[in-house]
Formats: sequence, structure tokens, C-alpha cells
Amino acid sequence: MTFDLFDSLPAQPDDDAAEALAPGAVLLRRFARDDEQALLTAVRGVIASAPWRHLITPGGLRMSVAMTNCGTYGWVSDRTGYRYDPVDPDSGQPWPPLPAPFLALATRAAAAAGYDGFVPDACLINRYLPGTRLSLHQDRDELDLRAPIVSVSLGLPATFLFGGLRRADRPARVRLAHGDVAVWGGPSRLAFHGIAPLVDGDHPLVGPRAHQSDVSQVALNGH
Repeated sequence: MTFDLFDSLPAQPDDDAAEALAPGAVLLRRFARDDEQALLTAVRGVIASAPWRHLITPGGLRMSVAMTNCGTYGWVSDRTGYRYDPVDPDSGQPWPPLPAPFLALATRAAAAAGYDGFVPDACLINRYLPGTRLSLHQDRDELDLRAPIVSVSLGLPATFLFGGLRRADRPARVRLAHGDVAVWGGPSRLAFHGIAPLVDGDHPLVGPRAHQSDVSQVALNGH
């Protein structure tokens, strides 16, 4: 996410300072630490209603990362394409509501990154197990791209890949730790990003996995 690219991971700072990563993008170290229990309880509540699933890409490939959603809209993928849908295709029911801890944290993190008035209506939750990864992609299925993406990391450390506006741009490698929150919008809103294969480990609260919750505003006023 920085423009100084290195093969090794940067050292994590000792303080809780915000790191400017790119124009319109910022990393808030440990921003979610005080909310970790409430956030993990919220995740467990979401998966009780909308269990983890491995989506199929339009090309017919099974994603290695397990996913679920909460909020007014959920991001889904199948042979017909990528899209947001107000209904969980597995249950035929609306997605679970966006939990209050996620709503409050996302609004607060967006403001800290310079995006005041952020009102999210969707949250995609990814579960990474050791060896799983998420290839470089753009978040471009939202109808309104003026709002940022707020991404909350919980569990094992992960290597966040953050590139430019072209897939060919070499991505920076940024180490994400438990409680870190990344926010990107404005000129970086359509930056390609992903997660490198997760390294094996065991987190005291989450176990041998990492959760990444991407909170977004699919459309203003629910349209």
C-alpha cells in the first residue's frame, strides 16, 4: 500500500499511529483492539444465521476463502457473475443485520481516515485458513464509489497486497495484525488489492485463522 516496495514485510510500529499508505488510503494500527470481543461475538452471530460458504467464480472456480455477509446487501458470486444481493442465495432469506459494533467501528474508522459521514449498509466477512489467499481484485460492484472501504482484520497476521489502478501494477506488501483497520477511498478506491497465502499459526482468540471484514456502502439511501 506504500509506494516503496520491498520483498520483506515492514516492521510493525510500536505505537497506534495512523499510517498514510497511498492517496486516499490509510492504515489504522490496532484501531479495533478495544472492540475485539464485541466484533468476534458479532461474527459468530452472523455465521449462525448465514454460515460460511465457498463461492464459485463466473469462470467456475471455487474460491479458497470462505465468506459470508451481513447488512442490507451481501456480495455473492456464481456462474452468472459478481453482484450484491439483498437475499442470501443459500437460505432465501435476507442477510443478518449489520451488527452495531461493526457499524460503529466502521463509521469511526472512516472518520479517522478523513471520510466523515460514512454510513455502511453491507459487510463481507472473509475467513482465511493457513494456505488460503485472495487474488488481486477491485471492489467495483458497489453502485456508489464515493464512499470508502473499511477493512477490519482479526486473528492471525496476514499480508495485505495493495496495488495501483492497473492489475499489472506491482502491489506493496503490508503486514496486517489483529485489530488493524485499513481504509481506502477517493483516488485509491479502485486500487487492486488482495491477501497473500496465510501463514500457519494459532491466535489466542481466533485460533488458526484470520477474519477480514470489509464494510462498505453499496448505495446511498439503500438504492
